[in-house]
Amino acid sequence: MENPRLKSFHDDYLPEATIDELQEKMQKGEITSKELVLMYMNRIGHLDQNIHSVLELNPDALHIAAALDAEREKKGPRSPLHGIPILLKDNIDTGDKMQTTAGSLALKGHYAQSDSFVASQLRKAGAVIIGKTNMTEWANFMTEGMPSGYSSRGGQTLNPYGPGKFDVGGSSAGSGAAIAANFAAAAIGTETSGSILSPASQNSLVGIKPTVGLVSRTGIIPIAHSQDTAGPMARTVKDAALLLNVLAVSDENDPVTLTNQDLKGKDFTAFLDENGLHGARIGIARETYFDYLSSEKLAVMNQAVAQLNELGAEVVDEIVIPSTKTEWSYDVLTYEFKADVNAYLRTVAPHLHIRTLSDVIKFNEKNSEKCLEYGQSILIEAEETSGDLTEMAYISALEKDIYFSGEQGIDYVMQEHNLDAIVFPNNYGAGIPAKAGYPSITVPAGYTPEGEPVGITFTGLAYSEPLLIKLAYAFEQATSHRIAPELGVPASE
Repeated sequence: MENPRLKSFHDDYLPEATIDELQEKMQKGEITSKELVLMYMNRIGHLDQNIHSVLELNPDALHIAAALDAEREKKGPRSPLHGIPILLKDNIDTGDKMQTTAGSLALKGHYAQSDSFVASQLRKAGAVIIGKTNMTEWANFMTEGMPSGYSSRGGQTLNPYGPGKFDVGGSSAGSGAAIAANFAAAAIGTETSGSILSPASQNSLVGIKPTVGLVSRTGIIPIAHSQDTAGPMARTVKDAALLLNVLAVSDENDPVTLTNQDLKGKDFTAFLDENGLHGARIGIARETYFDYLSSEKLAVMNQAVAQLNELGAEVVDEIVIPSTKTEWSYDVLTYEFKADVNAYLRTVAPHLHIRTLSDVIKFNEKNSEKCLEYGQSILIEAEETSGDLTEMAYISALEKDIYFSGEQGIDYVMQEHNLDAIVFPNNYGAGIPAKAGYPSITVPAGYTPEGEPVGITFTGLAYSEPLLIKLAYAFEQATSHRIAPELGVPASE
């Protein structure tokens, strides 16, 4: 006979519940963390067959949640994340009974020896890592033409707002689809260029792509150390800020985090200001980036720009980033991938016989029917580099990326117009701040008549997360655009 209390949770599954709301219910004894984990597991079991966003659940999740319930009763909560179920992208190490594979069958059976720094910080805060999400294989750095959200291990993740109809966004596709569908309170994604911003905007979520250096990369399967970062994906700006509080910690094993001298120990929720747009100077990057939009999406973005005006922002329309039409390449990623991924693969268990990028390529060739649905042209291209980063072609590409993304890119236009932030549609401007290592935050801006989500993305200078959160929160609170997708309610058994 089913527990009537659990039946009630399953029937309404706390739709769109925020972290604060979940904490309040746990504090009042209306629900336990264990029951919360069961509720999300029930929803995943009933509904994820429609979107294929979750690769595996944590076998220890219920026991961890029960232990945290006991700790809460005796000592009180550790943090606002105490007992809160969180999903992780499948390239983030967890030293437990879950695999870390980057969506690749070559790494199937790889159980990390220890937690990534990100997973460790979440556990210290009392979060329950409930499972791993599907992703575009090798973070979409495997081949040309692979659909967002596809991996040989997990298949095709679909957008819950229109499964098979709307792009799910990549490469943190599973994290985006799962949180949109209310399969956990929030998730962690990773981005090299657009891989948080894209699935967040496509799934009507808040996604924060932090400054490279705010969040440790230790224990995360890489693409390129110049651009990689992990970041939160949530249904509200405040929930994303609560996650960032836990993640923004220096890690001696990741030297770039030691460049973060001003945001250590910051409470990002202190910057949640409903009037945060008043007087802010916002530049609209129309040239090129708005050209990607269909007429329906353009209408949504034009309305969003008008709303910025109405909320008191000084909108500087049609700013021009000097390097917008520069012939960009992903050469830096190609060279850094081999060096970085080979360093990671040294940690893979010997019995898998995957210790280098070359081993991955050979495994895929040997198992081509399952592994090479779309080929592996980018992996092969990366393998052809030396892996020691001494090539002049790499050094020249790196210098070019730094110069054109910063001095002749974001830095230039923000100084020229005295801007607080630049607005891009969806993730279409993600490449320039990605190369600069600068932060962005996307929030829901509305929907096309067909129901496809559109996001508005605020980008700023290094370590400007407090200001970006302030702007995004003000927009979110004034517009309340997010609407949950209609996947149905899990039937009680």
